[in-house]
Amino acid sequence: MGFAINTNNDAINTYKNLTAVQSSLSKSLEKLSSGLRINQAGDDAAGLTIATQLGSQVSGLQQAARNAQDGVSLVQTADGALSQAQALLGRLRDLAVQAGNDSNSSTARGAISKEATSITQELTRLGNSVNFNGKNLLDGTAGALNFQIGANGDTQSQIAVNLTSANLVNIASNLGSAGAKFATVTPTAVTGAQKFTNGTVDVSVTLGAAGTYKTVQSVADALNADSSFALNFAASVDKDNNLVVSSTTGGTVTGGTKAAAAAPGTGIAAGTTITGGLDFSSASGAQAAINAIDLQITAVSNVRADIGAAENRFASAVSTIATSVTNLTAAKSRITDVDMAQEMVNYTRANVLSQSGTAMLAQANSLPQLALKLLG
Repeated sequence: MGFAINTNNDAINTYKNLTAVQSSLSKSLEKLSSGLRINQAGDDAAGLTIATQLGSQVSGLQQAARNAQDGVSLVQTADGALSQAQALLGRLRDLAVQAGNDSNSSTARGAISKEATSITQELTRLGNSVNFNGKNLLDGTAGALNFQIGANGDTQSQIAVNLTSANLVNIASNLGSAGAKFATVTPTAVTGAQKFTNGTVDVSVTLGAAGTYKTVQSVADALNADSSFALNFAASVDKDNNLVVSSTTGGTVTGGTKAAAAAPGTGIAAGTTITGGLDFSSASGAQAAINAIDLQITAVSNVRADIGAAENRFASAVSTIATSVTNLTAAKSRITDVDMAQEMVNYTRANVLSQSGTAMLAQANSLPQLALKLLG
């Protein structure tokens, strides 16, 4: 190797190594001060992409958990009001049982009717007043509510709560109208398809052949056994042995006529519409009221069962989300967070090399001065 002045190869090599060490030292300081292994895309491009996606998912799940908690609050609000409605219906039923006793005077029956009227009015008020964040829950207008309890845009990330049948206004209305009476029923002649409507829903029920039914009650039982009919109507027999069809979803019942496509047979002739609601003026009227109230108590119980199931789903979703957030956060941490102990080792190494390189660069810069001795 030549003894040159213009080019100091030792200094150049030492400077190159010192620059690399300084860069490593700077990165170690950056990681140690931020606590992150990835501070810019160049540190780990693939890792940054994965970590960003994981971060978005974690953030979305945390919001989903808050959504689920809102769902819990909403169904608990509805359930609390329905619990009160059940208590009111229970009191109404007690009044009907009390009215079924002929030891009551007309004055006593009048007092019972007044309290019963007050209860149905309170049911109506309750249905119109219960709301969550400005949305009415128990007047039939809420419909199906969707809650985003996942971080993705698919159907598995939502829970639907259907409050269509949670209609206290309708229940109060049902207690005010028993439905339609079909007085001209000859059981042995009833056959074929019968059509009923409550103004909203039309249902056709195909009954057995002529001679199948021996009593009016057997006709009522056959109607109630039809699943489509039972969703919206209820059949019973009054004290005069007339068939009474009530709507369980509101509206006035009409029908009992032959469906258009039915085979020839004898239909159920529609009689007069029963008005005036629950009747506590007689023992038989009170018994009919008990049956009508029981239908509404069952309807409220079914709604509460659905709401309770939805609340349990929300609670399960919150628990699942919490577990997912924990695991995804840990996965993101393993990608982005720096190992402080390991990085401190790297920093110490780079710091020592930096000091050593600086000292060696000074030595390398002094080597060309030896050439001056040749000139002396």
